[in-house]
Amino acid sequence: MATVLCSLSPFWDANAKADVMAKEIERKFLVSSNRWRLQADGGVAIRQAYLTALDDRSLRVRTFADGQARLTLKVGQSALVRDEYEFDIDRTEAEDMMSHAVGKVIEKVRYKVHVGEHIWEVDVYGGDYNGLVIAEVELASTRDRPEIPDWVGREVTGDARYSNQAMALGELATGAVNALHHQA
Repeated sequence: MATVLCSLSPFWDANAKADVMAKEIERKFLVSSNRWRLQADGGVAIRQAYLTALDDRSLRVRTFADGQARLTLKVGQSALVRDEYEFDIDRTEAEDMMSHAVGKVIEKVRYKVHVGEHIWEVDVYGGDYNGLVIAEVELASTRDRPEIPDWVGREVTGDARYSNQAMALGELATGAVNALHHQA
């Protein structure tokens, strides 16, 4: 564990690359149609696992189809705004960390869609959550009012059932996925 902690901080390892974001401000929506695909990029497959999952914080590891891997610490209980710290890590270490996951490993493909001045991320889930499609938009401020595209359905910001953490811990019953998705 000491090796991992040391590689997380640029103060301990001059070669470590940190992508630090002080605040994550995002809104989350169900997706009501496939029209977003007309504007989407090619997408990237993501696998993610939680190493720690508490009410007010989580430590997540992700691997990406392009070979990258990232460790993310999120802190805060607000549905809209949380502290977020991200660190690029070695792919082999990330895969080893996934073997220590709390709950399920989440599988999804993330697409980016430019709408107005914002980039929407559309996650198409596989595995246990096959059929679930969620769109998120990150904001610079809580006062931002992004253009809401016509393919976006019901807002689920703050609905814990749609958090990746809840899905990993099995708090969103897989049988309920289709029923929830059709409420878009």
